[in-house]
Amino acid sequence: MSRRPKKILFIHPLGVNWTPGERDMSRIANIMPPIGLCSLAAWLESHGHRADIHDCYAFPGRDDKIEESIRSYAPDFVGFSTTTSSFFDAVRIASRIKDAYPQLRTIFGGVHVSGVRHQLLRDYPGIDYGVVGEGEEALLAICERNGADLEDVPGILYRDGDAVVFTGLRKHSLDLDSLPFPAYGKLAGFPRAYTLPIFNYPKAPGTTVISSRGCVYQCSYCDRSVFRRSFRYNSAGYMVELLQHLHASFGIRHVNFYDDVFTLNRNRVVEFCERLARARLALTFNCAARAEHIDRDLLRLMKRSGCWMISLGIETGDPQLLARHRADADLEMIRERIQWIKQASIRAKGLFILGMPGETEATIERSIDFVLGLPISEFNLAKFTPFPGSPAYGDIHRHGQFDEQWELMNCLNFVFIPQGLSRERLEERYREFYRRYFQRLPVLLRYVAMLWYSPHSWLRFLLNLRDFLRLRRSYRKVAR
Repeated sequence: MSRRPKKILFIHPLGVNWTPGERDMSRIANIMPPIGLCSLAAWLESHGHRADIHDCYAFPGRDDKIEESIRSYAPDFVGFSTTTSSFFDAVRIASRIKDAYPQLRTIFGGVHVSGVRHQLLRDYPGIDYGVVGEGEEALLAICERNGADLEDVPGILYRDGDAVVFTGLRKHSLDLDSLPFPAYGKLAGFPRAYTLPIFNYPKAPGTTVISSRGCVYQCSYCDRSVFRRSFRYNSAGYMVELLQHLHASFGIRHVNFYDDVFTLNRNRVVEFCERLARARLALTFNCAARAEHIDRDLLRLMKRSGCWMISLGIETGDPQLLARHRADADLEMIRERIQWIKQASIRAKGLFILGMPGETEATIERSIDFVLGLPISEFNLAKFTPFPGSPAYGDIHRHGQFDEQWELMNCLNFVFIPQGLSRERLEERYREFYRRYFQRLPVLLRYVAMLWYSPHSWLRFLLNLRDFLRLRRSYRKVAR
């Protein structure tokens, strides 16, 4: 076992992942900090090692900066956290690093590694180690053992000659309250270089926080390869202390909780809201919830503690299609809960998916009609993507045409085409969906009101007006 502290440079890759000819609006609308890498960096440093982070998403096109960091920092390992769509950019960067510094070892983690596993080390020689599942203990072992004698450490992929070895899934999980706060300060330009989704917050600067890991549900479209069907969470006390730290150290005024199911444990949310209200921080927050986990009393308490918006995964307005892909598929219950959110003076955001297996012209029309009848304040429509770690992936070819181009698998491109539809028709209906929602007078007036409720969003909108007008013109072409 190596006693010398190790140095690791973490890289968050970007990837060119937009259909040719289209404009990538995702970075204009939202640049989220890589919380996972911030957490891993803090964890390693708490054990005596050193870590640094280069975020290609916030600072694209800076390979020279990566090479400069390697020369000056002289890391022992370079670590990449990859999604499916960013994987090839990570491979590109790793290959470039290996050409210049053959002795440097690379570690790949993230959802794509957990979903695909062995194939990646067989096909991509620039990867030395893969981390499957929760990364802290596996990554620490790689550093402490200098990349050797890892056969008894769960959650690691490595090569033994020509064979790829997987040490198996970890059987126990960390207590999340035992982890140090994520090292946000290692991100260049934080928090100003990062932006929350436009019109989704009242004041800047803001940031993202993850206060739980996993989800007990198994919806067809969700990747569960990292945390599987477990659910663990930070205590209310830990959460409030983290928010106090972000507010005092970085001036954060709004937090977006990026948990899959923030409200799953009602007692935790109640205690958190009560503690946050007593702390009297000048700070608001957003979260995501399932409709069946909220009630009127909880919503009133959340509002008093600073909750500004709640996102609900609705997915589709067709009851049969919804039942095919998730549990508790009760659209009337969802409609009722959205009314409760509105009555509590909290904004409601509806999250929908277009193009799931079983989608038809009729289900799309029902979804549009359902959305237009909801009192939601915000709306987001994703393009269905069958990720390798999702239940839908296994038999996806039975339900339509799947073009498995990893670099385009980011919910922004139609890589799967349900039977009876075409890519061109899905694109037409996608644009029509957005146009019919946003070109209504009440919706437009709500955005005018954002001049008072989210002035920073309006500033960002005006600075990027040319790109938003291009997007609007593309929608208008569909309307003709």
